[in-house]
Amino acid sequence: MLLVVLVCAAPMIASYLTYYVIKPEGRNNYGTLIDPREYPIPDLGATELDGDPASLANLKGKWLMVQVDGGDCNDACKKKLFTMRQLRLMQGKEMERIERVWLVNDKAPLETMLIREYDGMEMLRVDAAKLKAWLPVDAGTTAADHIYLIDPLGNLMMRFPRDPDPGKMKKDISKLLRASAIG
Repeated sequence: MLLVVLVCAAPMIASYLTYYVIKPEGRNNYGTLIDPREYPIPDLGATELDGDPASLANLKGKWLMVQVDGGDCNDACKKKLFTMRQLRLMQGKEMERIERVWLVNDKAPLETMLIREYDGMEMLRVDAAKLKAWLPVDAGTTAADHIYLIDPLGNLMMRFPRDPDPGKMKKDISKLLRASAIG
């Protein structure tokens, strides 16, 4: 009789043991999660490339993949632009839920061919000081080293590392889109 009770109670004992004693150490996401309540989109003094006023808040309702760089756009900048375009395309039918945004943090002119190559990307000039105060970075990096993700409610919620792995980024973004009913 004691053996039957022990066999029946074993799964419940094992579940309590694994839940309260053996905690999983690994994490499931590649990008660094950021508490969205701490980083709502501020007024960045943004303008479109032609000088008209603009705001990231106008893009609420969509997931935003954001990169920061100067107008001269070196090789690392071009690589991030390409990665963002490909990540959006890899989402298939969900790609319409994602917008790509390039925050240009200086007054340098952009190459016409670069603008054409990344047609469909929002390109906004922003105040570099306000941008620096808003975006969190890893130690020893700048905002230009990362790609950021903003949720449809307008809160910064994820930062990808310098020179990210596109395959792992795709998994994170796919999970977010699958789990989210908004955007």
